[in-house]
Amino acid sequence: MNNVYSVGQVNRYVKNMFTQDYFLQNIYVKGEVSNCKYHSTGHIYFTLKDEGGTLKCVMFAGSRKGLAFRMKDGDKVIAGGRVDVYERDGAYQFYAKEITLEGAGALYERYLALKQELEDMGMFAQEYKQPIPEFAHRVGIVTSPTGAAIRDIINVSTRRNPFIQSILYPALVQGEGAAASIVRGIRMLDEAGVDVIIVGRGGGSIEELWAFNEEEVARAIFECHTPVISAVGHETDFTIADFVADLRAPTPSAAAELAYFDCRTLLNSMQGYQERLERAVWNKIDVNRAKLERYGTRLQYLNPESRLRDRQQYAADVQERIQSAMEQKIKDKRHRLSLYLERFHGLSPLRKLNQGYSYVSDKEGKTLTSVSQVKQGDGLLIYVTDGTIEASVQNTKASSYGADTDSEK
Repeated sequence: MNNVYSVGQVNRYVKNMFTQDYFLQNIYVKGEVSNCKYHSTGHIYFTLKDEGGTLKCVMFAGSRKGLAFRMKDGDKVIAGGRVDVYERDGAYQFYAKEITLEGAGALYERYLALKQELEDMGMFAQEYKQPIPEFAHRVGIVTSPTGAAIRDIINVSTRRNPFIQSILYPALVQGEGAAASIVRGIRMLDEAGVDVIIVGRGGGSIEELWAFNEEEVARAIFECHTPVISAVGHETDFTIADFVADLRAPTPSAAAELAYFDCRTLLNSMQGYQERLERAVWNKIDVNRAKLERYGTRLQYLNPESRLRDRQQYAADVQERIQSAMEQKIKDKRHRLSLYLERFHGLSPLRKLNQGYSYVSDKEGKTLTSVSQVKQGDGLLIYVTDGTIEASVQNTKASSYGADTDSEK
């Protein structure tokens, strides 16, 4: 009972044995796919079987780049990877790193080798990609004149924009001489000055699509001055031409969608722009009309004629106030003058004379107010109402109301 081990120890020991076996670390297994499941995490779980047994397999999401097709039950494949033990369950399974369909293994190896070589040379680099023109006038097409690809392209182009000129180079797309034919088509259309070139064909096996995996085709696309859209096979098919091209389309129909702009969308956009422009113009007109009305109001308010009328009215008002003030002033002065005249009238010598009074002056006209101003024999002028009386002084007598003492002469 001394050699007793836990389950985990046994599983770990077996796993180490598998790990140390170099043969199991790099092995290729062929068989028929069954129980194939694509997990949401990106992993693929499946079983390989033949008449001798079954082998559980898994391809992790990180190794999916080694799968050039969508695997399904019944496919006969060759899987490359390693055999290892899943320690928790104590079960061994095959961890696939690459999978090819049986019979295409050698070609696939060539495909991977050329892909790696061209990638290392920088032919897949994004900085070499040319932009696809948004509004092409001439589209070149390199494909078979009798294949499904050209029919799909014609259908899409007719629907989207029948006014764009399409130039077809009838190329061989599979078999002997296909690669050279595709290269000639690319170079001829490039020299013809088209705006964009579609290179492609319908789907097929790796053998049927092999012309688009040839290095001469890749170099022709890379050296082309015209933007190239690759449209080879179905969405899951990838060729060397897809990586070198300026843009990859999953299908020929999708390539046509990218190359032929939709004139209906353009017309709708133009109509929308026209409506926006009209609204903008009318809004501008309304804004300027409102400004013009405001300027008109200000101009009317600031008009010199209007201001002159205001000044004239102001001058008239001032004149009226001045005239009224002058009339009132004259009236006041006239009233005061009347008062003064009345007072002067009461003090007038003539009035006194009319009442029986007179006044006396000497010969020189000097008014005499005191007896001391004359002496006996002096000439006098006596003024009465209707004239002057000449007299002489006989004597003088001082009165009690005019002086303190009386005197006679």
